[in-house]
Amino acid sequence: MAILKITADAVSDVMKSARPNKTTFYFDAELKGFGFYRTPGNVGTFFAEYRPVAGGAKKRLKLGSVGTLKANEAREAARRTIASAALGKDLAKGRADERASGTVKQLVADYITGKDMKASTRDFYNITLKTHIEPQIGTTKAVALTRVEVQRAHSAISKKARYSANRAMALLSAAYVWGAKRGYVPEGMNPAAKIDRNKEEARERFLTADEMARLGDTMREAETLGIPHKPSDSKHAPKEKNRTVYGPHVTGAIRLLMLTGCRLREVLNLRWSEYDEKRGLLLLPDSKTGRKTVVLSAAAQAVLDALPRIGKFVIAGHSAATEHEVPRADLKKPWAAIAGRAGLGDVHLHDLRHTFASVGAGDGMSLPMIGKLLGHADAGTTQRYAHLHVDPVRAAADSIAGKIADAIGCGK
Repeated sequence: MAILKITADAVSDVMKSARPNKTTFYFDAELKGFGFYRTPGNVGTFFAEYRPVAGGAKKRLKLGSVGTLKANEAREAARRTIASAALGKDLAKGRADERASGTVKQLVADYITGKDMKASTRDFYNITLKTHIEPQIGTTKAVALTRVEVQRAHSAISKKARYSANRAMALLSAAYVWGAKRGYVPEGMNPAAKIDRNKEEARERFLTADEMARLGDTMREAETLGIPHKPSDSKHAPKEKNRTVYGPHVTGAIRLLMLTGCRLREVLNLRWSEYDEKRGLLLLPDSKTGRKTVVLSAAAQAVLDALPRIGKFVIAGHSAATEHEVPRADLKKPWAAIAGRAGLGDVHLHDLRHTFASVGAGDGMSLPMIGKLLGHADAGTTQRYAHLHVDPVRAAADSIAGKIADAIGCGK
């Protein structure tokens, strides 16, 4: 055992000296109970020694490894540990309780399983957990997770996916609120609260009339001649002279997105039983905002009526008409090919929904009506299209200002 003032330089000198034959302890000359030890394998560990109860057995709490924890940080941690012991708090027992508690991964997974939510939301949360939360902090004990660790995780995730990093923090925060109510973590504990998140800007990409015309031409080419140069690897898309032909269900889905303003999953999950062709309605039992009725235009109905009925889903997937039929998973590959061919490389599928709304706003349709067509639960969501809604506002301004101008003699 040796006594010295534990500083960064002093610890460095000890670790560089000849390796000991057995574990050697070094105690601080100023803070009683603070020290570090060095093993024959040249591993150094800071610790704090204390008695949890006057006269009780002395306990030693590991604070962290030399090299990972700085000497001044270890000193401060030791000071808090020793002070807590004087107040009757046994931090060693707390550490044992932490080891017995569940991990962050388990807490979030339990929240996803135990919380009542839509299947699509649950799927999204599971992907977020597996892809973002688990690799960063999944193995950390839920009760031991700190806000600093969460902020670092958010920063790491942000390097690859800025918006997904924010979604991961929202999920983590919700899981802690849920867990605190059930005693999984201490009441009020939420290390994901007040995390600095990435600034998000609403995407505003609308197709122009020229772009819509090019997209229409490309879809007709896709379902007849096929898209050239980038043949699909899918066995379901036959190749013709280095072209990939996309069937009517792919182009039909894109047309429905444009003509209805529906969300992608609302179209891909649509069943024939939900199409009321007599009244021209789609009766969606479970959209993002709950039950939803979509009023169809004549053009949208024409697209639906022209689609081959294969299986129970309107947009037939690879499992169509089989015993275990499921809806088509996505349109990523065909959309990339079609959009690229049409020169719309920066257009996402969700932008087709925005285009539907922008055309309505540009034609002077009221924002409440646009919100109703899109199925917005919150009127504020539709306000993003307000800047396109200029004609009715200009007409009102002209009417009011015209009367005032007449009264004061402007323009005469």
